[in-house]
Amino acid sequence: MNSWRLDCRYFLGDRPCRFKRICEGCPEYSPMGKRILIVKLAAIGDVLRTTPLLPGLKRAYPRSHITWVVDKEALPLLKNNPLIDRLLPFDFSALLPLEFEAFDLILGLEKETRGAALVSKIKATEKRGFGLGENGNIFPLNPASEYAFFLGLSDELKFYRNEKPYPELIFEIAEIEYQQDEYLLFIEKEDVAFAGRFVKKARLKKGETIIGLNTGAGDVFANKAWTFEGYVKLIRALKKRPQTRLLLLGGPREKERNRKILQKVGGAVIDGRCDNPLGRFAALVNLCDLVVTGDTIALHLAIGLKKKVVALFGPTCAQEIELYGRGKKIVSRLSCAPCYRRVCSRVPTCMQAVSAEEVLKNVNSLLDCPQRTERV
Repeated sequence: MNSWRLDCRYFLGDRPCRFKRICEGCPEYSPMGKRILIVKLAAIGDVLRTTPLLPGLKRAYPRSHITWVVDKEALPLLKNNPLIDRLLPFDFSALLPLEFEAFDLILGLEKETRGAALVSKIKATEKRGFGLGENGNIFPLNPASEYAFFLGLSDELKFYRNEKPYPELIFEIAEIEYQQDEYLLFIEKEDVAFAGRFVKKARLKKGETIIGLNTGAGDVFANKAWTFEGYVKLIRALKKRPQTRLLLLGGPREKERNRKILQKVGGAVIDGRCDNPLGRFAALVNLCDLVVTGDTIALHLAIGLKKKVVALFGPTCAQEIELYGRGKKIVSRLSCAPCYRRVCSRVPTCMQAVSAEEVLKNVNSLLDCPQRTERV
């Protein structure tokens, strides 16, 4: 009888492994080592800014096998990541087998019931982060998670006292050393090819500076978006820069808004369209040397692709975003910001208080630096 190596990272069980070998005497045998489960489901930007944890885990546990459970919408951001051994969507067919598995370490990074319930249900020697108690409430699983837990309960701490960026917070939760690890993002080949076709169609030339202008803010906090008038004024100023092209970006919610901007500014800006799947949207962001955006997925894509960024903040916390020395933060000076309110009746709003002149000044400051971004 053969000696099956069920602990090998390449063993599949229902079909031959990639090496087409039987287990006994196989030179490719590689024990999983420490089995780690990451539960970070959403939102898309939050999933991407959790990826710095991967190299940190590999430093702390060189011989390890990492499984990540995520919502289907965010799967494209984690595909092809060489540090993830197994990527699972949050659905019944994928999660049922997890109930029969056991892990050495589970990192629960969701402070919402779906993810916390999964963390509490799956067997593990050790759990860090957040779980779901029998009373239906979320609670910290280890002392190192208590600060991040309290951050969600205290506006005073979150809005005014906290100075830790999100990557540092999740490293603290995981109890591993934070070394300014960056986002990890890998664009699919077909999306790179799409961007290449876009370059030809838009007649973008080598040596031109491409500035991406992202007008959206997502579905949850729509008031994170900068103003229509601000973008129009900024476009009219930026089009005067030599050897510079402007690329208008957005999602389905911005279709009408971007149409009106295009009408207002004529041929001063290239239409990136608002119907791009996530992978293609990332490929368009990758064309840019600099991106102007609010606190939304485009910001995290730009950070992950190592672009220069001018990030605009109103109702959300600027201190939780790590720009890795490649960007500028413009934070609304209104006393009510941040607030994390989904709607606002104040006039002016915090984003209306951000002037085009201030944004232009920061764009020029970054572009006039000798350092130039690369297209990944």
